Amino acid sequence: MTMTPSPESVTHLEGPLTSDRVRTLRAGDSIRFSGTVFTARDAAHRRLVESMDKGEPLPFPIRDSVIYFAGPAPAKPGQPIGSIGPTSSYRMDAYSPRLLDAGLTGMIGKGTRSPEVIEAMRRNGAVYFAAIGGAAALIARCVRRCDLICYEDLGPEAIRRLEVVEMPLVVAIDCEGGNLYEQGPAAYLESLSDKGLGGDPA
Repeated sequence: MTMTPSPESVTHLEGPLTSDRVRTLRAGDSIRFSGTVFTARDAAHRRLVESMDKGEPLPFPIRDSVIYFAGPAPAKPGQPIGSIGPTSSYRMDAYSPRLLDAGLTGMIGKGTRSPEVIEAMRRNGAVYFAAIGGAAALIARCVRRCDLICYEDLGPEAIRRLEVVEMPLVVAIDCEGGNLYEQGPAAYLESLSDKGLGGDPA
């Protein structure tokens, strides 16, 4: 069944994001997430995996956590954070399976993921959320607190812990492999066919 985001059907989700909660989500579900989110882009991911390779402890608890693929703009006076839109998720594809196998349950970004990442999600009971497109400023308004965790030398790409309230997300890929990036185009083509517009050209 094709799932599409609907403002009339919103799931309010609170962290920590356990695998049991992940298994209730399906591709296309509209989510409002409240809880802790860690920011990390590709440079930070590379360092996390290097630490794992060396047997070093990770700088934050990875199990049941959510990572947002983003680097914030500088905060304006009186605000915890600046605009914080998602970066392209394919940049993290080389590293995400290792983190998923270590207990990561949620990822937030934009764009589809590699087959290796999707298989790791299925294997571990994890979910990939898409941040609402063009909503960097809106997402920033959901952030109540921002703390630097590690890798300060990376500047905006350092890992930060965000406390968010009602962060708007869509389940892009669920833990069973349901994929909105595949379902969406299929549903569109089906709608054209239903209207008699999707047939092969003569």
